[in-house]
Amino acid sequence: MTNPPGLLISAPSSGTGKTTVMLGLLRALAEDGLAVQPFKSGPDYIDPAFHRAAAGRASFNMDSWAMNAPLLDAVAAQAHGADIVIAEGSMGLFDGVAKPGEIGHGSSAETALRMGWPVVLVLDVGGQAQSAAATALGFRSYNPDLPFAGVVLNRVASPRHERLTRLGMDRAGLPVLGVLPRRGDLTLPERHLGLIQAVEHPDLENAIAGYAAFLREHVDLAAIQAAASSRPNGPSSATLPRPPAQRIALAQDAAFSFTYPHLLEGWRTAGAEIIPFSPLADEPPAKDADLVWLPGGYPELHAGRIAAASQFLRGLQSHAETRAVHGECGGYMALGEALIDKDGNRHRMAGLLGLVTSYEKRKFHLGYRKATLTTGMPGFAAGTALRGHEFHYSTILEQPDTPLADVRDAEGAIVAETGSTRGNITGTFFHLIAEATA
Repeated sequence: MTNPPGLLISAPSSGTGKTTVMLGLLRALAEDGLAVQPFKSGPDYIDPAFHRAAAGRASFNMDSWAMNAPLLDAVAAQAHGADIVIAEGSMGLFDGVAKPGEIGHGSSAETALRMGWPVVLVLDVGGQAQSAAATALGFRSYNPDLPFAGVVLNRVASPRHERLTRLGMDRAGLPVLGVLPRRGDLTLPERHLGLIQAVEHPDLENAIAGYAAFLREHVDLAAIQAAASSRPNGPSSATLPRPPAQRIALAQDAAFSFTYPHLLEGWRTAGAEIIPFSPLADEPPAKDADLVWLPGGYPELHAGRIAAASQFLRGLQSHAETRAVHGECGGYMALGEALIDKDGNRHRMAGLLGLVTSYEKRKFHLGYRKATLTTGMPGFAAGTALRGHEFHYSTILEQPDTPLADVRDAEGAIVAETGSTRGNITGTFFHLIAEATA
């Protein structure tokens, strides 16, 4: 297939403003009548919802550590019918893990190189001027094979600051695609996992429209479109991951929302029926569902409401007597005996597993995971190796049930968060991305 032309928006590090540029660019191009396909490089599960709100098309993750080449081709194929692709990088452009996974280290540069997307480097030039060109030049030269579109200068303080910074870029031969003046009102609200969820933003539509207007005023949209390109995919019969059941009751609300879009699209494409329900609205899962799937999210912020959601809890417990239930991260915690919030209050959860977790003493857990199942879970037999990602601040106080998997980090070190199984119940702290093939 022929891929639409694309660009990857990246930066030297996190916190430079690339998400603002990404969302504004998606919306501005969509306003100009283009069908814009967003992607996210790396395992982030919050940004794609913002992308969808900005572009009007579902955004999908591409991950060279967790996904093999056929799966990446299947994800790339979701751009069919788009006029242009805009992808957002994670962390710094070349940041990844030390040891390779399926086909790479998980860096944004690997995604851009594989897809043939030129890089737009967003530079925070606060506190420097001509010196910013040295940073950009280093990024352009670090891998000469990586296509490079140019730079967007962010947080420019004054016309004089712009002139000086442009002097450096001109000397280095780097195209300046936009110059964004410093504005403190353009940041998105954050919490401990990064951005708040799109569904929680108090005025997301106006925020995105504001980003688009800002980009339209200060970025050369025509030059950005002209810089886009891609590499063609070869013939491929690759498909997205298949569903773990035919009728899947999927928890979806502010407490449970972190499921990778390529999984849901794969389930739907294969003919599975996804039946959403809201534990926070005290809705039970569908009685005729084959599987209940509780994604990750922020149960610690809503623990009292979950504990009081009697219809949800009774429905979940009834389903678990005869059919499968699976929880990821926050969903796993909700399946446990109790969750202790940051103030030390203990909230009774579903009690389907013995897991007790606490946010009173926060412990940071972040990174890729490779898990070899020691017992089966929905969609996968014992012995299957899975790749996923873990990101939370909870501490395990009790985990008495049978371990679900042998779990390792990206460098092969043993991870204590093995997941659990009891009867028809399974749960993991990692978010599933794909079955491992390497």
